[in-house]
Amino acid sequence: MAQEPLAQVLRHLPIPKDPDLLVGIDTSDDAGVYRLSDDCAVVSTLDFFPPIVDDPFTFGRIAAANALSDVYAMGGKPRLALNIVCFPKELPLSVLHEIMSGSLDKLKEADVLLVGGHTVEDTTVKYGLSVTGFVRPGRMITNAGARPGDALILTKPLGTGIIASALKAERIAYEDAEAAITSMERLNKAAAETMIEALASACTDITGFGLIGHTMEVAKASNVNIVLLSEAVPVFPGALKLAEKKANRPRTISQNMGFLRPDVMTGKIAPAMETLLYDPQTSGGLLISIAGDRLERLLELLRAQGINGAIVGHCVEREGAWRIKVE
Repeated sequence: MAQEPLAQVLRHLPIPKDPDLLVGIDTSDDAGVYRLSDDCAVVSTLDFFPPIVDDPFTFGRIAAANALSDVYAMGGKPRLALNIVCFPKELPLSVLHEIMSGSLDKLKEADVLLVGGHTVEDTTVKYGLSVTGFVRPGRMITNAGARPGDALILTKPLGTGIIASALKAERIAYEDAEAAITSMERLNKAAAETMIEALASACTDITGFGLIGHTMEVAKASNVNIVLLSEAVPVFPGALKLAEKKANRPRTISQNMGFLRPDVMTGKIAPAMETLLYDPQTSGGLLISIAGDRLERLLELLRAQGINGAIVGHCVEREGAWRIKVE
């Protein structure tokens, strides 16, 4: 669901209050966090969606990596998972077996235990996970901690939405999407561990609302303005060319643009690049906000993990009607 209708629903719901609810729905963060003790809080999230690739095993791996990412973005360690399955009775059960096998393969890599789930018949396949993790309250990282002067680091390129759309419509070959698929399968575990060690200020992962949408959540939750440097934003091979054609763009791009543009100042950038900034990502990278004196340490730690962290912007003092400026 796009941000605008979701926001319309959520704004009419009462915000739950509890002294031990450390992160709830009010800041649009990646997961909920509830304190169990001074040393332990539980991190809770869920995510599921239709297949974005034809191979069921690969889809299961991507879905698991995507669901786990929300816990990593909070600085937590995922530990338990529950399957969420919608499956047509007309399809062979071998397809569902492959989806779950791919998911289990990724859960094993993350050292996460599958402990159950729920399955319903539906007209289309949908799959995902509810994930429970743990974090020390004092080491929790939210989207509300960004400060003026912080640099913003992105750990994966953009373009998975447009590339998956083109692949599904058979406008590109599997080989053309391979880099994006490999990235979607990759856990954000190592990136999360490095940001914790480097003492990051804030974090979110980039998923369905695109880079602009999730950056906007950081800006609002942290009460800062954010400057994004479009030329510094990494994109997957071929994504810019694909973005030039409307047929390759997921419907969510126009929905994201319509909702977010009033708070965005956009300079002279190529239309295809602007499109990618709103592209809905699946299992996207972490957007990490970190103080300038800790930036080099973070980049060094990311490189040691084989992650090319890109400096894509910075935070400034809150001013004016705009929230994000794209240069």
